[in-house]
Amino acid sequence: MRKTTLSLLAIALAGVATPAFAQTTAATATVETDQNAAIKAFFEEQDAEQLARSPLSKSFRGIKDADYGRWDDFSDAAAARANAANQSALKELRARFDPAKLSPENALSFRLFEKQAERANAAYRYNDYGYVFDQMNGAQSQIPAFLINIHRIDSKADARAYIRRLYGLGSLMDEAIESSKTRAAKGIMPPKWVYPYVISDARNVITGAPFGDGPDAPLFADFKGKVTKLAISQVEKDLLIADAALALTASVKPAYEALIAEMTAQEKVASTDDGVWRFKDGAGYYAERLANYTTTDMTPDQIHELGLAQVARIHNEMRSVQKKMGVKGDLKAYFNYMRTDPRFYAPNTDEGRALYLAETQKAYDAINPLLPKWFGVLPQAPLVVKRVEEFREKSAGKAFYQRPAPDGSRPGTYYANLYNMADMPLTEVDALFYHEGVPGHHLQLAIQTELKDVPAFRKFGGVTAYSEGWGLYSEKLAKDMGLYTDPARDFGRLQLELHRAIRLVVDSGLHHKRWTREQAIKYVEDNSADAPGGIVKAIERYIIFPGQATAYMVGRLKISELRDKAQKALGAKYDVRGFHDTVLKSGPVPLDVLEEQVDAWIASKK
Repeated sequence: MRKTTLSLLAIALAGVATPAFAQTTAATATVETDQNAAIKAFFEEQDAEQLARSPLSKSFRGIKDADYGRWDDFSDAAAARANAANQSALKELRARFDPAKLSPENALSFRLFEKQAERANAAYRYNDYGYVFDQMNGAQSQIPAFLINIHRIDSKADARAYIRRLYGLGSLMDEAIESSKTRAAKGIMPPKWVYPYVISDARNVITGAPFGDGPDAPLFADFKGKVTKLAISQVEKDLLIADAALALTASVKPAYEALIAEMTAQEKVASTDDGVWRFKDGAGYYAERLANYTTTDMTPDQIHELGLAQVARIHNEMRSVQKKMGVKGDLKAYFNYMRTDPRFYAPNTDEGRALYLAETQKAYDAINPLLPKWFGVLPQAPLVVKRVEEFREKSAGKAFYQRPAPDGSRPGTYYANLYNMADMPLTEVDALFYHEGVPGHHLQLAIQTELKDVPAFRKFGGVTAYSEGWGLYSEKLAKDMGLYTDPARDFGRLQLELHRAIRLVVDSGLHHKRWTREQAIKYVEDNSADAPGGIVKAIERYIIFPGQATAYMVGRLKISELRDKAQKALGAKYDVRGFHDTVLKSGPVPLDVLEEQVDAWIASKK
């Protein structure tokens, strides 16, 4: 502004006509307009290139084209090409565009693309440190889960594309097995206890018809169910089903048999150590993972100390709930009571599972009418609740969410794992739904998917600390909205919050302080009311997914801190709907950028 004022004064003193300045200003505006139009085109080109490399990304978005029957290339060479393309795009972005000449929205996109590319490049340094097969993210279950949940069959052509993917699954699995062998030769292998899970998942995929006797195998049942709904003749349906059966026996079966053989061989030589400290430069890898997931520069020791402090805080809040419930004894006695009293669990039967889903629906019905008072923007996509498919429920996580397709062809889905009802206490039904459903992941991710006039990488990308921080924040937000009137359900909320605080302690304990799996399990047993089976599954998750679990509490604390900051700064001018819309309207952002967004909103309200 000062420079412009001096320019105007100089023009006036020199007697120069102001139209010349007007022309200069117009030219500058044209340059800035050109920059804004050009950067939008740049982002569209980058998205098109990414989609060309990833048929699966197209399917997730509901795009059906010539790639609909293909798989991605998951080879190390493909990963190298993708990283090179990302870094080339970053170099081009910096060379071509000046953030100062962009609109605020485009300048934000510039920064977010830059930060995303930097994080991706840091992660690529440890590209071969991840496990190809594990109980959480392994190809053995993710491949069939993709076909069942994402590959839609709306036409005969779609069914043919599904069959092509079945035939292509053989080479895809061969590629994954080879990558696993290469990493194992470098000492990058999951702990020994992981292998039975992977082998069990693999056997489940090829058990039943058409591989042998018994009910239809998961993929065969899925294909049949989808084809049966098509408006084509029975003869055409029968031919498609016969072709799928042939693809399953000719391609899928030998691929999974080869996987089982390789996993059985690796299990014999696998280590019983758990943390990534055992890898060459394991400390560097863990530091990169923490930075990637939390978007902070917190050290493992800082993460550990934060966890201990949060555990102490939540323990104190639990003591207050204990008094309301009239439970005698110390905190450990309270934990034991909540962990073992049968009133807090549904029976491990079909009726018990139906009860759990009905309780989830009650939580949905309770919060849904309250949302307009707390949010200015709400998602259009519907939300459905589903049980995790039986073929993967033994190894899958406790609960998770799958975002909707942008074209509306697939709703948002909340998955509850009902494999063992002893691991799913009824006290946690509400908080789990508020985290994964609304106002948690469904609200945040559906709004993100429905954003207008932002680049695709912002609509479909993610920042773990932001998204999982929002999910955990939503659990507490539901209490602010007047829910959890039953003290036992409020305990369930605190128990899940404690679960995330404990993650900071045990994740850093396992991967930095060299804790054993058993040591981590014991810490959770002593400090929470987690069900025994849930404790083991959680610790096993942290072991194969280093750093990820720390993002929840780090993100949640930042969002709560920013809300408190806004309330204090604005006083009577504070509007919770405006705060939430500010947090959500830009999609996932690193925590430092989120703070800048909230600070700008506060300034605008003042």
